[in-house]
Amino acid sequence: MKPDEKLGWNTAEMAQKVAVDIHNGAYVNLGIGIPELVANFVPEDREVIYHTENGLLGMGKVAEEGKEDFELVNAGKKYVTAIPGASYFNHADSFSMIRGGHIDICVLGAYQVSEEGDLANWSTGNTKSVPAVGGAMDLVAGVKTIFVITKHNTKNGDPKIVKKCSFPLTGKSVVSRIYTDLAVIDVTKDGLLVREMAPGVTFEYLQKRTEAKLKKLNNEYSNKY
Repeated sequence: MKPDEKLGWNTAEMAQKVAVDIHNGAYVNLGIGIPELVANFVPEDREVIYHTENGLLGMGKVAEEGKEDFELVNAGKKYVTAIPGASYFNHADSFSMIRGGHIDICVLGAYQVSEEGDLANWSTGNTKSVPAVGGAMDLVAGVKTIFVITKHNTKNGDPKIVKKCSFPLTGKSVVSRIYTDLAVIDVTKDGLLVREMAPGVTFEYLQKRTEAKLKKLNNEYSNKY
């Protein structure tokens, strides 16, 4: 069943949800695609230091058209800005920050996320396509908290939140929270807890579009990051 395109948040609203949940003073790495939008929605009273694995700590917003610095790009090859005090370094130093546990949060896209927090985001297993793992495996292994931002279903209506990933894994039991166009879901030891649903989305509607079993958030559960 294909998802109802009239329901749900758009990509900007999804990115804003993530940005609000990032704590003040956090060091954050943003994956390619929708995750890149998160940098545009940091609350004005909050300082977040963005890291990009190609060698920049202190990445700012995406550069405005006509004001690009053609030597300043992120890992997704998009023109970005740098905040005052930003620093530049080589790949070895960048991945030492990642592998050394110095990045607090990473926001990644996904092909699939399992009910146990397994992540598949680098290959669909299609032998005709070229896999592009990038730094994702390092990020999920070295970063303290992994957020995933993705559409809830594929274009064909297939669920992305599944009981078990059928695509090659990027990391096992690594995802803490999932942001989709339909809901915000926490991955916990007690299962997948729905924290918030988009306007008009009911729990029953959400469950029909999710392979893994979901649980409603109760008042006793609180999330701390």
